[in-house]
Amino acid sequence: MGAAPAPARGLRRFTGPRAPRPETCELCGVAVAEDGHRHLVETEKRALVCACTGCALLFERPGAGAGRFRTVPDRYLADPDHQWDDGAWELLQIPVGVAFFFRNAALDRLVALYPSPAGATESELDPGTWQRVLGAGRLAGLLEPDVEALLLRRNEGRTECYLVPIDVCYELVGRMRLLWQGFDGGAEARAALRAFFEEVERRSRVVPSPAAAAEARP
Repeated sequence: MGAAPAPARGLRRFTGPRAPRPETCELCGVAVAEDGHRHLVETEKRALVCACTGCALLFERPGAGAGRFRTVPDRYLADPDHQWDDGAWELLQIPVGVAFFFRNAALDRLVALYPSPAGATESELDPGTWQRVLGAGRLAGLLEPDVEALLLRRNEGRTECYLVPIDVCYELVGRMRLLWQGFDGGAEARAALRAFFEEVERRSRVVPSPAAAAEARP
């Protein structure tokens, strides 16, 4: 199975007690803000690494540093023109209403995970099924391996899909693990989930429709 990245130190505040010492860049040791600092994916270990702005810039180009680290981008995209039906969601066989999918470059396939009281849980569904369902939308073709994810939520009879930085998916996992109560998560967890997706929607840039893109060409 494709191993999911381990939460970076900067994300552990959502899964356990706060560390008494300040956050630092895990490459150069310089202090970083507890909230809002950058992350890298250490590709071999499948781990998220806290980084300062300078170190993050070093690994923005694919292949930099022999590919050991990749900077997590800061883009959020939405494709409201792509409509998800009930059948597509059911094919994914995700037992909860939220899941995220990323492409593991080493395995060359999609990996699906969803938040649970135990943390990020990997779905066992055939990756080919995910590819058929998710590949119908334009966001899947824009997905950067290892560092971005397709974030899906089934809400009030419709499915929302966003392309997001992979670290925010693990931020969500940590919040849900920290706040989850009872069978359905409880009111506090539901409120946090709602606020999280409101922020994702606010930050997301809409991908131009094919017709609009064609009109914009010179």
